[in-house]
Amino acid sequence: MLNNPGLYVHFPWCIKKCPYCDFNSHPLKDDVDQQRYLNSLLEDWQEQITSTFADAKDTQSLDIGFKTVFFGGGTPSLFKPHLMAILLNELPLAPDAEITMEANPGTQEYTDFEEYLSAGINRLSIGAQSFQNSQLEKLGRVHNRDETIAAVAKAKSAGFTNINIDLMWGLPGQSLEDALFDLESAISLSPQHISWYQLTIEAKTEFAKRPPLLPIDGILAEIENAGNVLLASRGYHRYEISAYAKDGAYCHHNINYWSFGDYVGLGAGAHGKVSNARGVLRTQKASQPRLYQNEPRKTSYQTVTKSQLTLEFMMNALRLIDGTDIQTFTEKTGLQWQSIQPQWEALAQQGLVQTNRCSTTELGLRYLDTVLEKFVS
Repeated sequence: MLNNPGLYVHFPWCIKKCPYCDFNSHPLKDDVDQQRYLNSLLEDWQEQITSTFADAKDTQSLDIGFKTVFFGGGTPSLFKPHLMAILLNELPLAPDAEITMEANPGTQEYTDFEEYLSAGINRLSIGAQSFQNSQLEKLGRVHNRDETIAAVAKAKSAGFTNINIDLMWGLPGQSLEDALFDLESAISLSPQHISWYQLTIEAKTEFAKRPPLLPIDGILAEIENAGNVLLASRGYHRYEISAYAKDGAYCHHNINYWSFGDYVGLGAGAHGKVSNARGVLRTQKASQPRLYQNEPRKTSYQTVTKSQLTLEFMMNALRLIDGTDIQTFTEKTGLQWQSIQPQWEALAQQGLVQTNRCSTTELGLRYLDTVLEKFVS
């Protein structure tokens, strides 16, 4: 099957679409048949394990099971816990598998967290985004600051000991003080992990049609620098551009993704990646929930060409603060390091990358787009 396999499960519904969101999500209606969606996921899984991943490298890894599972969306906390339990019981899981579920803090969006814990979820990612109600309104969120605080407390009392808080910066009209207030608010809740990422305007979103007034570059630089200092001073280690962990509580699912590892994608619009004798394949399922449920076994395939492999690897691996070792490049792409050595040495002379490791310097991380341009065919 896969080497250190990961699994991504997509739940495509949410209460309402946020204006900045470009993920595959659709407003939840009362007539959504969650049992039917579960049946589609199970059918999807059976098809992928018997065809898509049948000739994948390291097939004996199936005996180990998935080391990470990530329920994303949409809003997976709208998916009934007992249905999640049925799905997880049908999947091969490693004994110590990290099983993450994204959850929105709105009170109408989650059942008792105890039920999710009993279903097998052992890591929560709570989408706070901001702790200022005025910003939450601009972002189209359906929760407020108090509901985020209550959701974290409820998750802890349910028994969750591995919690991430999602937080955005560079919000409309945001000042340095506002951004640090949000960070301080998140830190005060003592999560094991904080995902702190910059708001970007994505195509085909409401914000793209009606762009909000975002902070100027100088303020954005101040926010990023001060935020990184604050997080480090509170014991949060930055291990990826926008990921910070306390006491080694890294998100192993995302580390596998950033390390160009293989993973199965289940659900409407889900993507996957598999390495086999034919090379590296990308998989994708139908985005529309109706189309997906009509044909859950249908999978689109795209071979990653040799000219794309280097760029795809670098776009992921160089997001990691420590990058990867040079041998990982060959293991994951099948290409020799010598094939990119001229570009790498040129970047090293500019002080943008390390000489003996597939990793940027601090300067290179700041100008990552410039580094990646070297690998565009």
